[in-house]
Parts: sequence; C-alpha cells; structure tokens
Amino acid sequence: MSGTDATHLVPQSPKNKIAYRVYPESTDASAAVAREIADLIRSRAAESKTAVLGLVAGSSPVNVYAELIRLHREENLSLANVVTFNLDEYYPMQPACLQSHSRFMHEHLFDHVDIRPENIHLPDGTEPVESIAESCSAYDQKMLDAGGIDIQLLGIGRTGHIGFNEPGSGTDSRTRMITLDGMTRIDSASHFFGVENVPRRAITMGVATILQARKIFLLAFGEGKSSIIARTIEGELAPSVPATSLQQHPDTELILDRAAAAQLTVIQSPWLVDKVIWDDTMVRRAVIDLSQALQKPVLMLVDGDYNENGLQDLLAEHGSAYEINLRVFRHLQSTITGWPAGKPNQPDVVFPKRIVLFSPHPDDDVISMGGTLTRLADQGHEVHVAYQTSGNIAVFDGDAIRFAKFAREFCKEFDLLTPPVVELTKRMIEFLGDKDHGEVDIPEMQRLKGLIRRGEAEEGAIVCGVPAERLHFLELPFYETGVVRKSAISDADIQITVDLLREVQPHQIYAAGDLSDPHGTHRTCLEILLAACERCQDDEWMSHCVVWLYRGAWQEWAPHEIEMAVPLSPQEVDRKRAAIFKHESQKDRALFPGADAREFWQRAEARNASTARTYDQLGLAQYQAIEGFVEYKRPQS
Repeated sequence: MSGTDATHLVPQSPKNKIAYRVYPESTDASAAVAREIADLIRSRAAESKTAVLGLVAGSSPVNVYAELIRLHREENLSLANVVTFNLDEYYPMQPACLQSHSRFMHEHLFDHVDIRPENIHLPDGTEPVESIAESCSAYDQKMLDAGGIDIQLLGIGRTGHIGFNEPGSGTDSRTRMITLDGMTRIDSASHFFGVENVPRRAITMGVATILQARKIFLLAFGEGKSSIIARTIEGELAPSVPATSLQQHPDTELILDRAAAAQLTVIQSPWLVDKVIWDDTMVRRAVIDLSQALQKPVLMLVDGDYNENGLQDLLAEHGSAYEINLRVFRHLQSTITGWPAGKPNQPDVVFPKRIVLFSPHPDDDVISMGGTLTRLADQGHEVHVAYQTSGNIAVFDGDAIRFAKFAREFCKEFDLLTPPVVELTKRMIEFLGDKDHGEVDIPEMQRLKGLIRRGEAEEGAIVCGVPAERLHFLELPFYETGVVRKSAISDADIQITVDLLREVQPHQIYAAGDLSDPHGTHRTCLEILLAACERCQDDEWMSHCVVWLYRGAWQEWAPHEIEMAVPLSPQEVDRKRAAIFKHESQKDRALFPGADAREFWQRAEARNASTARTYDQLGLAQYQAIEGFVEYKRPQS
C-alpha cells in the first residue's frame, strides 16, 4: 500500500483497529459500496430471500443511492426483495419537512426504485413522547423479525457519533430517544437555517442495535472527517467516541476517500509504517514533519534527529542531514513570491496576464485569497472574478426584509412607486413574515437575496482593485434550488463556465481547492471548472494556462503541499479585511458558519498568520501572513 491511492482492504491490526479502504475519490468509494449492496440483493433474490439494509440519511451516502438508482434503471437491479430500516430521525419531525430523514430517503432513493412501501421502515418523528420508548422497542423487534440487518450504512460526526449516538453512548444502548450534543446541532444548523431551529432531540438506533448488523460500512469523505477517522481507526475504544465501538464488530469496514484518510499514520507518516519511495514530495513531508515535531528550523536538523525519529532510510538513501535539509529549505524558499503572475520584462514571460479567479460563493475570493487578488490587480494584470453561485440561501431573512422595505421607500421618495413595485414588495414582506424556518423562499425572494450578495461582491472586489466590468456572476444552475441540497451537475453548468473561459482565454486560473466546506459547494464548483477545462483542452490558449488552487475559508494547505506562497504585509492584511467586511450579510454572524464559530475574516487571518508562522519556524523569513497555493496537475491521458 502506498498510503495515498490504495483501493484494497487494509485489515485490522494492532495499529489499525478497524479495517478500511481508501479510494481516490468519494464517487469511486460510493460506487464500490453500491456494487456490494447490489450483489447482496441479487444473491438473495436468486434464493427467493429478502435483503435487509440499514440505511442512513446525509451527504455521505448520496452517491451510493445514486448508483443504486442507476443500477436499477440501467442494469435491471430490482429492490423488490429489499427491506430497509433507517438509522435515525430528528424529533419532533414531520415526514414532509425539508430536513426530515424520511423525505431525504424518498427523494434520494425510495421514489426512484421498485422497493415495496411496506418494506420501508423509518423512526417516527411524530410519535407522542409518552409512547416513544415502546415504539423504539417495536422498531428493534421488527429488525429481528426481518432476520436482522445484512448491511448497515453509517456516517460519522465530528464527535465520533454514529447515528445520533452522542459521546457517552454505551455499547449496550438500543433504539431510543436522545438529546443532541451541541456540536451535532451546530453541524446540522445549515439544513435548518440556523442552530436555533435544530431540534434538540432525535430517535436513533442504539450502538448495540448497530453492532447486530452482519456487515457495516461506515462512509467518511472530506478533510473535515480526517481527525475523527484517525481517532476511530487508531485510537482506543472509548465511550466518548462512539464510533470506536465498531472496533468490536467482526465485519466493519470504513470506506474513505483520500481526504478523510489524510491523518492516518500510514498516510500522514508512511515512513513509520513501511518502506516508502523517497521522491521529492515524500522527502519534503518527512523533513517538515521532523522539523515541526522537534521545533527546530530545517537547516538545524542533524543526522541524529533523522536516526532517532524513524528516518534512517531517508538518511541512508540521500546522504547527510545537511544535504537533505538544504534541498528542502531551497524548495520552501522557492515557493515564496511577491509576483504570483510573474515579473515584467523577463524572457518568455507574458506580462500582464489575463486571469480568472473562480469564487464558489460571492465572498470566497476575498476570504481565501484577497491579498493575492489585490497583488495581481495592483501589478497591472487583467483580473476577472467569476462568482460561480449566487449564494442567495446564506442571507438572513431580516436582511432581505430590510432591503425590500428600502426598495419600496426609495421608489416612494423619488416618485417612482408603481403598483407592481408595491405589490412585489408587499408579497416579499408578507412571505417573510409568515415563513416557517426551513421553508423554501419564493423565487422573487431568492432573486433579492442574490442581488444582496452580488452588491457585496462588487464592493469587495473593488476594494481589491478589480473593476465591476470584470466581475462575472455565473449563477450556475446546480445551486439554484433555494435549499441547502443542490441539484446534480448539468451540461449547462459546464457550458456556462466554458463560455467564460473562451471569452477571457486566461493565462492563469485560480479556483477553490478548499473541499471541506460542509455543504459541498466548493467541491461541486471545482468539478464543474475542471470539466470545463477538459472541454477546452484543445484550445490554443489552454496549453499555456496554469490552474492554481487556493484554500482558506475552511482549511489550509499543509506546508509540504504549498507550491506558491504569497506573503502579505500588515497593510495588505488590513486591505483584505476591508474587502471581507464589504460582505455585510455574512458579517458578525454567518447563516451557515460550519463547525468554526469565528467570523470568516477571523478564520482567514488566523490561517494566513499560521502559515506565515510555520514558514518562520521552518527557518524562512518572517511575514505577517501568507496565502498558499497548489498547482493543479491535469491527469495524463
């Protein structure tokens, strides 16, 4: 196993207390799980028996269900012999509510296959409180009567909860009502349009109930899950991390993508586990890791440091510590540049360049690379910013009401008030006044909220030196659902992006490689951009175009990954903050803050300052802040 792209099973061992598989992408992992489920369904059907599945709602299994639907439609997979039991449900919760796990399952699976309605079992979020205990016992009994669960799907929360089994849940717990942990409610806040709207209780299968399944697949994708996955696989069994109870199960597999597996020892420090190929990247990882662990600058490391920390092979293969240190230090030094698009008057350098910065939401440009954006504009490049989505669902209703009233009063003040304006503003204000939390906005309200985000984006970009005529609001169709759950990528999304690329014909593209956003928008936007670049691969301009990936809103590049580090002065940090502050609807309190309670400007400044400190501690020059980038390498055909 290389530690980066294994797709075979890594069995249980003293180090790995649960078997796992790592796939290059979450889609590959989901397809593999769907195939195993389909194999079970078909083998049971051949024996005229049922297949009993334990299912889960949430983002992790979506592609599993999508693949099962495809297999049903294209490869004649029948689910007529399938019996399902869902893992959990919020309480109280009506089945038709947007956040209902019942509705999720019907929209993502049940309504698209031939499963019999009587074979679908879901915890009842409408059950009277006084009869919950009896209902939960009956739910467990139905599973036993069905023959027990053959395959149970699970996700995992940041606290290590499986189902809604919060920290402290014992291995003897059965299906029951539980009070949700504060962190779980924060993680669910985006789906309920605010943490205050998240139910405080839920019904969940217990740990003991889950462990009765014959086979368990726990799905975990994305960098945000990497820490708890490492704890689950490599940590000790502990009630404080309910997922570690799976270490006691005889047939559990964790199904991971590379990002979720990033903190496993075999991937983070593979040289401590097995022989590795000491290429440039692996050498950098090991030396930087050693430098940080010993809190010594790279150039101060000595042979003994390598020998005493599991790096004897590196030393033997590449000579003395001095030579290795110098090699890594020179690379780190070469990443630092104040000219991210090159200097003028240099041979074979196009200057100025045409540049397109793709921003998934209307504020990711200034949050993640506002300093570099300012630098590019000030240095005279033709900088365009493409805002891929409207970001309309992230505007508080109170802000929208204020803008609607302002529009009405503005028209009234300047004698522009007409019956259509009166009717429109009245409809908007009345809708928001009667709106239930989680209710989808009417189309007019979605457009108003989009206009609010657009105006903020223009002001933020202008602070960075980008004129309004070079701003492009793509409003990609996949996003425009009015709710957190988005549509699948369509040809229209890709073609809109292709049209912009061919119009500008950029020398550089900047895109969000920050794939840990809790709603998946960054990941989807990157997929769309890369698909568009592929369509343009035969265009002459594309052969000279470089794609740089930024982070910063949710996570930061590790120092060994950074290929371009743009240092920021204190004045540039202040200017970046001023640009972020223009996004007033996201200021003070974002509607979808994710797991980090800090404001976005605070997160960005802390991460940029941390990168600068890391460079300083490794022995490089000291800066106020650094924005890091990684070059996207197109797959070789």
